[in-house]
Amino acid sequence: MKLLIINPGSTSTKISLYDEDTVLLEKSIFHDAPELLVYPTVNDQIPFRMSVMEQALAEDGFSFQDVDVFVGRGGSAVPCSSGVMPINEKLYADTRDAVGGSEHPAKLGVMMAYELGKQYGKPAYTLNPTNVDELIEEARLTGIAGLYRNAQSHVLNQKAVASYHAERMGRKYEDCDFIVCHIDGGITVNAHRRGRMIDGNVGSGGDGAYTPTRIGSVPVLKLLDYIDEHGTEEVRLMCSRAGGFVSHFGTSNAAVIHQRMEEGDARAAIVWKSMVYQIIKQIGAMAAVLQGRAEAILLTGGLVIYDDLVQQIKDSCGWIAPVFVYPGEREQEALAKETLKVLRHETEAREYTGIPAWQGFPFDHEKT
Repeated sequence: MKLLIINPGSTSTKISLYDEDTVLLEKSIFHDAPELLVYPTVNDQIPFRMSVMEQALAEDGFSFQDVDVFVGRGGSAVPCSSGVMPINEKLYADTRDAVGGSEHPAKLGVMMAYELGKQYGKPAYTLNPTNVDELIEEARLTGIAGLYRNAQSHVLNQKAVASYHAERMGRKYEDCDFIVCHIDGGITVNAHRRGRMIDGNVGSGGDGAYTPTRIGSVPVLKLLDYIDEHGTEEVRLMCSRAGGFVSHFGTSNAAVIHQRMEEGDARAAIVWKSMVYQIIKQIGAMAAVLQGRAEAILLTGGLVIYDDLVQQIKDSCGWIAPVFVYPGEREQEALAKETLKVLRHETEAREYTGIPAWQGFPFDHEKT
């Protein structure tokens, strides 16, 4: 049984072809931000991403026809619980329409897996989309009545890395407290308490550290002034695809910016180091959320290959908990492994209903 793992990100398209537990092919194709910004919406990228996948498979003598199960990374539907889900028509439609309020490229994994499954008459699944909601109540409120923070993070990789680290310790993820940092084209820092992601920054919502493609947190009044001059659509685009390095340098290629810093470019140096500084602030916040009981700080994602970034975090946060580094991501493996468990009837998938995991506070329905 062959599984095609489809994982679109803000700066890449990753695919893996598994034959049961054996990896037949694994590729990651980088996309610089200008290459993707030619598409007005995230959904408009589908033909391009499909072509990239088809070509990557063909280079190794495979095609979509060889696949028995399509598995896509997900996001943008209504907030849901964690676990494996069959991609049904409702999940596809809610993902397409971004009813969860986020336009993260991860949504394309669900959409492409569903479309390919329909075309070839094969099942399609997803696991731990970006909109998994496990927030504690205190993490939801803002200073505007009825306006709540949403759960939006690199859930798939964060949970996969946290589970892997727990196993290495001879423990279960559900028994551990970790701070997990996904550091790549997008950056999310979350508090994991006993197997649940109870708080963290809204990665693609203008929250947390700025990244190669995102603006991060900006003081509201400053942002309003910018919107007055440039409009809301530009800012929406900068929240997920055109902010951060793209705004400063016109590229999301972290390798280019890091090289410029090493060559003595003062602007590149301060932009890079400030990004890491903002990650450190998020780690400190999550340490407080866990009441100083974090057992480890786990760094993962494509940018943790840079020693200076890791060292800056260790120097500032090593007193909180030991820092462990897992470069890249474990998303492909998790998507395949957990889907295979369902196909082998070792675990059960859950059906997507379109009903949010969190229904609001009781007082939201009271008359004032």
